[in-house]
Amino acid sequence: MHLPPTTGIPPRLSPWLRARQFAVPPSMIAAATAARRAGDWIGACAAAGFDADVDLDAIRRRSGSDLVERLQDDLLHLAPDLLRWHLPRVGPAGHLRPGLTIALARYGHDPGSRFGTAGSMYLVARTPPRWADAGQRVALALWDGSTPDPHPHPRPDRRYRLDLHRHLWDVRRAGEFRIRCGADSSPSPPTSPPPRDLPDGCAVDRWAAEAALVIRAEGRRSGCVRIRLGARGDLVLHSDVADLTAADWVVAPASRQITALPVLPDAATRTLPDLELLRHGAISPDQLHPLVAAALAPGRHPRRESRKMAQDSGFQEVRCRGEVHRIGIADGVLSALDHDRDEVRREQMLASLTGTPLACLQAIDRAHRRPDCLSGVQERLDFGDIDGALAIVERLLGPDAILRNGPLRDAVETTRAQQEIYDAYRAGVIDPVPQSIPGGPRSRGHIGRRQRARPRHATPFEPGVRHPFPFHTP
Repeated sequence: MHLPPTTGIPPRLSPWLRARQFAVPPSMIAAATAARRAGDWIGACAAAGFDADVDLDAIRRRSGSDLVERLQDDLLHLAPDLLRWHLPRVGPAGHLRPGLTIALARYGHDPGSRFGTAGSMYLVARTPPRWADAGQRVALALWDGSTPDPHPHPRPDRRYRLDLHRHLWDVRRAGEFRIRCGADSSPSPPTSPPPRDLPDGCAVDRWAAEAALVIRAEGRRSGCVRIRLGARGDLVLHSDVADLTAADWVVAPASRQITALPVLPDAATRTLPDLELLRHGAISPDQLHPLVAAALAPGRHPRRESRKMAQDSGFQEVRCRGEVHRIGIADGVLSALDHDRDEVRREQMLASLTGTPLACLQAIDRAHRRPDCLSGVQERLDFGDIDGALAIVERLLGPDAILRNGPLRDAVETTRAQQEIYDAYRAGVIDPVPQSIPGGPRSRGHIGRRQRARPRHATPFEPGVRHPFPFHTP
């Protein structure tokens, strides 16, 4: 899938544009949707890159059947691919914001109890710390504050909470999407202009209504809500649940009072990125998640898998010895189709003695080390789309290719190493304080001496199982 150029698009939208291209591929959406519709919420999570750390039997023994029934109902209607689509993102690449605990649902809380405190049960989605974010995995878990938690930020974040925005993950609430994002509703801004200029992309027309939802969730009929605007500082909005036209600004509140106030979630503070991308012409409805497209552009075709990658490219033409030769997949590997095996063997031996190999062999070598599609492979690996990266490499080199030294092999090896760090982090056998690897682009966790992660390539590939990286490395 090719997205339009980013010329004229605000820089703040560029990360979302990249995320829309690589973060939730159509194959993930299709697999997760099929599992969800079959009632397999665990399979849907696996298809969408979620690790499900929810033991319903243990929760039933500890908290009773009523809670389990409510939780299971939410899990059966959870669309993890839609949730991944809307999770907070950072940086120019649009990767998931690391180290977050995001509340999806809250159970058993008393009216007036403060959000994110012990005493309530929360269904949460968690992103790992930056040094363990291999494959952009997300964990689904429960939190009630009663037991120690190894996550760097175990409490649900007040700024990034989706229990008040279920339409971003719960298929039962999809009908609210268009109104809640501001695409089809009467604006209800505060009665007076904000006390200072606001950054671009603020959903001011929705603030009064969204603040009322926060106040209601706190068990009150009116009160103040804190609106966090980053470097622009904070604003405080007083809202009345019964009368949205009474919403108005609180000027110069005490700093101690601000920190104690409930926070307007980021999903309500900013305009929905998809809505802005559509308005700027940077994306078309068929490139959106199907549930998002159905809300923002009803009647348009849903997002489909690109056929370009799935098509067999046949062969490539290479100018060799004054003639046009072909290179293509033969017996599972990229081969020189117009040279017999004996000739190829002689040329390879000549190249090993610092000779100049055939142009066909040079083209094959370039494809193994630095193919034209390397950027697409790397981006898909970074976003966790391993199947998409494999499809590109297999189409180019064949499923039985042996990767040679070069950027392509480096990208695969780096992803393998990152996955081992993530596995160790998940298993709890990694120190919580990361240490830098000399020359490495990121900080890594330090694996303890007594418990070490599985050595690279220690487990042989099982027959019939599609492993993350079946390509051989000599």
